[in-house]
Amino acid sequence: MEPGIFYLRFENKDTESTTGPKTETPSCSQDEGKAQKHRGSRCLVLMTVCLGLICVLLLVYIILQYFSITAVTNLFKSYKNKVEEFNQTINSLQDNYTDLMNEKNQLQNNINSLTQRKQELETRVNNLTAEKSRLLESFDSLTQKKQELETRVNNLTAEKSQLQNSFNSLSQKKLELETRVSNLTAEKSQLQSTINALNQKKLELETRVNDLTAEKSQLQSTINALNQKKLELETRVNDLTAEKSQLQSTINALNQKILQLESKVTSLSTELKQAYEKGYRWGSGWIFLSNGLNSWSESRQYCRNIGADLVIIKSEEKQRFINSIVPERAWIGLNDIQQEGTMKWVDNSPLNQGFWFAGEPNDAGGNEDCIEHIPYPQYPIQTWNDLPCSEMRKAICEK
Repeated sequence: MEPGIFYLRFENKDTESTTGPKTETPSCSQDEGKAQKHRGSRCLVLMTVCLGLICVLLLVYIILQYFSITAVTNLFKSYKNKVEEFNQTINSLQDNYTDLMNEKNQLQNNINSLTQRKQELETRVNNLTAEKSRLLESFDSLTQKKQELETRVNNLTAEKSQLQNSFNSLSQKKLELETRVSNLTAEKSQLQSTINALNQKKLELETRVNDLTAEKSQLQSTINALNQKKLELETRVNDLTAEKSQLQSTINALNQKILQLESKVTSLSTELKQAYEKGYRWGSGWIFLSNGLNSWSESRQYCRNIGADLVIIKSEEKQRFINSIVPERAWIGLNDIQQEGTMKWVDNSPLNQGFWFAGEPNDAGGNEDCIEHIPYPQYPIQTWNDLPCSEMRKAICEK
């Protein structure tokens, strides 16, 4: 119960005790009016409390709805950012795929040209082999003809020996006949005829011997010519054999070169893939950091081997980007090797804006001709330092 009610009742009792019976009727009506008034105040308070509770509940509901809508909005923005990142990743992967396909086509063209050169060399070797076979057949034919001529010479020599024996026999018979002529005059005519016949035969034999001698000389000249031809053929065969060996060595060297090129292409493709995997997109190109430590010239050659070059920085925005992605010391594409004090980029363009560390460049020792990037968190812009080009650093490559 409320305290006001107790207070009203206490006052009623006091009034009754002081006023007496004359004021009884007015006191009752007054108490009823006051009770009704207090009951109305109580209802009003209850209604106010209920309205307050309803307002509080509505406020809580509105706050919860606000947080829910805010969470949904943030989630939608997050999804939208992820979709944009996925689109950028897909575009970059598409560009990488296109570049790799172009490089693959170029390498395929190189391999096709090498294969065509190899086929031409194989065709030339086959032609030389066929020519060698023809020469060997000609040599065998000449050798066979030489053997036939030697056989014929041997036969003529044997026939000459027989004729010589016949001539000796006839000479002996002539002596016998001359002795018999001196003894047998009666048979002189017959013997004279026989002697004439023998003389005729002798002349024929002498003529034949002369012919055989001339033919022997001719055969000897032919044999000498054949020997000379044989030597020439042997020399030519040796030359062709040496040329064949040289061609085989050339073919082996070309095959070795092809294997080296294929290995180099595979290595460059792997290095290029690794570089793109850990690189960062800048504009329409890529910026990435090499793995090993090299001198300035070796670092530039590494970048050029994978189709890039040392990075060129010509704006403060790019300098800040480099400093944010490269956490260690590395070479950039700036030097004054050709002329001390005249800085040039690797594309031979002059230096217009520098981001030098305090006190740099100072050419300490007189041989600091190449520029490196030194990251300092407290200096996001001034990160350049000149250094001897032989120092070992990583490379910041740009493609």
